[in-house]
Amino acid sequence: MADRPDVGWTGSLRARLDNLLAAAQTRLELLTVELQEEKLRLARLLFMTVLAALFLGFAAVFAALWITVALWDSHRLLALGLATGLFVALGVAAATVAAHTVAAGSRLFAASISELNKDRSALRREP
Repeated sequence: MADRPDVGWTGSLRARLDNLLAAAQTRLELLTVELQEEKLRLARLLFMTVLAALFLGFAAVFAALWITVALWDSHRLLALGLATGLFVALGVAAATVAAHTVAAGSRLFAASISELNKDRSALRREP
């Protein structure tokens, strides 16, 4: 009978460790899913950004050529200068927006961090 409380104590410890490992495994699986989702989102965003930049670049070049040809006899240098200034201003604006976006960042693994915080608070409440 003296061994029975010890078995209960080790059994309880094993059960707690099993619960802890199960929670850790669940959190790691959630982290993996979030990482895969973020990777897909970033790949899609990169593809669409490159595609948009390519088409907008073509449009800008053809618009500048069209304006220059239309004003060839009277103000061709003015048309080229204004088009260049516009492209530089748009490039600086896009770079500024990109820099602010990178600086702001995104909350990567927000769901995992939230769940880990819940786990920690639940463990603190247990006797």
